[in-house]
Amino acid sequence: MDTILEYIERYSDCTFEEMPFNDVDSLILCQLAYLKFDGIVPSVNSLEDSVVLKDLPQMEGYERIFSDVRYEKPNRALMKGLLESKRFRTLKMNCFIDMVEREWEMQFSAITYILENGPVYVAFRGTDENMVGWKEDFNMVYLAPVPAQEYSVKYLNTVASRVRCPFIVGGHSKGGNLAIYSAMYCKPQVREKITKVYSMDGPGFRPETLEAGDYVSLADRVVRILPHSSLFGMIFAADLSYRVIESKSIGIAQHDPYNWIVKEDHFKPVKKIYGTRMQMDNALNAWLLSLNEEQVRVFGDTMYHVMLASKTDNLIDLTADWKKSVNGIITAMKEVDEDSKKVLKEVMRAFFEIAANQMKEEVVSGTKNVLEGTKKLVKRRKEKKTD
Repeated sequence: MDTILEYIERYSDCTFEEMPFNDVDSLILCQLAYLKFDGIVPSVNSLEDSVVLKDLPQMEGYERIFSDVRYEKPNRALMKGLLESKRFRTLKMNCFIDMVEREWEMQFSAITYILENGPVYVAFRGTDENMVGWKEDFNMVYLAPVPAQEYSVKYLNTVASRVRCPFIVGGHSKGGNLAIYSAMYCKPQVREKITKVYSMDGPGFRPETLEAGDYVSLADRVVRILPHSSLFGMIFAADLSYRVIESKSIGIAQHDPYNWIVKEDHFKPVKKIYGTRMQMDNALNAWLLSLNEEQVRVFGDTMYHVMLASKTDNLIDLTADWKKSVNGIITAMKEVDEDSKKVLKEVMRAFFEIAANQMKEEVVSGTKNVLEGTKKLVKRRKEKKTD
């Protein structure tokens, strides 16, 4: 089964003139945005010339690009393929920004690509290994805008002021949410220059956020792509259309772009989200929308502080010493105050009640379908005997 890595190799000699930019190219650029370009790619606040991808290995600090050890091996393979590819090696990069502010509970990063004979692509990074980014994800359930969403609008307006041609906006995971949000809330003259918006398994929005934004004028340019057992991309997805593709993994691992299956120059499509996953996604969304702001805030704050009990601020250190991390988490759970415990119990009770109701509805619906099918079958057999 081919992935983006095999795709890069297969179409290495194809320029964007010979084969136009496509959905797979978009995912590649979104994954590239996770690499650590600090001090290498010019900052969004500078006016320096763009850095060309093929020149990166000779630059000081190149090895720091792969400092996220969780994905170091596939990220190195990605970079190697891009450097050897006629299609991507002349790609230019500029306007990089990477901010992590624990006090604001914000993690935000973005980069702009200029593809030779291809489009300009503004890419927002998804949640990386920093714990504060996961806390911001919790906040997105009830708070709008979160700081990263506000910064995405500022970033898009800034970059658009320097780019004369039309451009694409995109991102994976939270980056996909930021891509759509920034396109909804940017200046009208900036929105007119956007040709397409990609959200690669990115969560959606609460209904009030879509209503307040200018999503209607943007909808026909939005491309949302989800793996067949998506969790993240199905959060608040009821009001957004999407396409479903196949992944070579199951469960949460489907969120990993390196697991998405590529067939020739496109993703391998499937008809819909898997039935059991859809049931859980519907239950999760109904649950989230049923909670009040205080319940969600307490739930998110508690989960975040429990994760921080491991005495670390990133997932790499958290998973490096599981024994130490688990001990800290167990201790933190014991120290949760009684009011928070009460709210947490209410929140979890609400989830299980909604999930149970969803299951009952599915069972009833399934039973009706079976009965109707049986009746039709019996009727057809009777008609045959009569004939």
